[in-house]
Amino acid sequence: MRAPLERVYAAASEVERWPSILPHYRWVRRFERNLVEMAAWRPFGPLRYPVWWVSEMTLDKPAGEIRYRHVRGITRGMQVTWKLVEAEGGVDVEIVHTWDGPRWPLIGRLAANLVIGPVFIHGVASRTLAGIKSAVERG
Repeated sequence: MRAPLERVYAAASEVERWPSILPHYRWVRRFERNLVEMAAWRPFGPLRYPVWWVSEMTLDKPAGEIRYRHVRGITRGMQVTWKLVEAEGGVDVEIVHTWDGPRWPLIGRLAANLVIGPVFIHGVASRTLAGIKSAVERG
């Protein structure tokens, strides 16, 4: 992202602002200091599928990281880390998702690897990253 680290970190960590800068976000609510509820749309052409989860959010500004541990929703148990690293001309941002899938007997991991991860998680995360990039590069 071609923007200063401070601006990128602020946009990535101020999740309550996401619905105003990311059109696929329906809402973000903070229940407690570190507990956030997020809801987004996963578009499929003209159709939109609603997705929802609650995460414990941890900010580690010195390390350039924002971490989430999903505690409610189909992705419960998922660990997500945003890694922001200063680079020439801006900031490199990487989002890492770690998850074994829902606790469904026999098909949980298969559902996560074939549908939930590549279709829903990647679909929302890639739009979020692109939207944050667009917002910080506009200023």
